[in-house]
Amino acid sequence: MRRSRFFLNTILGVVIGAGACSSDRPTLDGPSAPAYSLTSLVSGVLLRCSALPYSSTSATIGSGGGTLVMGPHRLVIPAGALAGDTRITGEVLSDNVNSVRFSPEGLQFQKSATLTLSYRNCAGAALLPLKKVAFTTESLGILELLQSLDQPAQSEVSGGLKHFSRYAVAY
Repeated sequence: MRRSRFFLNTILGVVIGAGACSSDRPTLDGPSAPAYSLTSLVSGVLLRCSALPYSSTSATIGSGGGTLVMGPHRLVIPAGALAGDTRITGEVLSDNVNSVRFSPEGLQFQKSATLTLSYRNCAGAALLPLKKVAFTTESLGILELLQSLDQPAQSEVSGGLKHFSRYAVAY
């Protein structure tokens, strides 16, 4: 008798559990919150430009700070941003957007560094809204639009970086 009651309770539990998982039954807690990915929250478009030639520049920058110039772009690292001497490489990537990549990838700054990207080679840029520095994936998907200062008279946009990765001009 005891076994049959245990068996009956087990079967009953499985049937109730399976019925609770049915997708055609309404839920009592209402609609769930929409799921967003980081990329779906970012609204921006990368600025199309004529391709710049590939170039790579390296320098050792220490706690006193320094500047790395990569083609028409520059990175200014303030004093105190790095704890010690660090070999930094900046690459201008030849593409139809103005994009730079820094290494060592993921390097964190103790104070924000300032990246200034030129868009002189981007036809029609003056007609577009304010430009921004975009933190991107390697395949140029925008992950974040950085707080930026657009300087249309110089055809440049600057933004503060906290870490190294890939960046491009967006609007």
